[in-house]
Amino acid sequence: MTGQTIRLVGPTQRRHAKTMIDAAPDAAVVNIREATRTTDQNAKMWAMLSDVSRSKPEGICQNSDMWKAVFMNACGHEVQFVNGLDGQPFPTGFRTSRLSKSQFSELIEFIYEYGSRHGVVWSENYGSEA
Repeated sequence: MTGQTIRLVGPTQRRHAKTMIDAAPDAAVVNIREATRTTDQNAKMWAMLSDVSRSKPEGICQNSDMWKAVFMNACGHEVQFVNGLDGQPFPTGFRTSRLSKSQFSELIEFIYEYGSRHGVVWSENYGSEA
């Protein structure tokens, strides 16, 4: 039996998942989790981070990667900063690809709220499609 990912989008997939569990060998591992963020969510986040970076809210000059780490930290996700060889800190130890769709939506909403409060001019209409 090889590893398989099953998206539970309807009764057929649920039945298949139950069949796979029943056929699994002893000591097999099952991992059920919410789906992770979408490609569209990721593209939207990077566009928003670029907008925030260009706007320099409160005079803060950061690149998009640093803003991403700042927002991840503000949303309660663990972020570590390490000093590079040049002495400048950079973020490490976090990945938005591990966030669930709902966690990613919360991150996007947080960026949107922060940016709107600080006069960021959005390059697209971001609406509530997070």
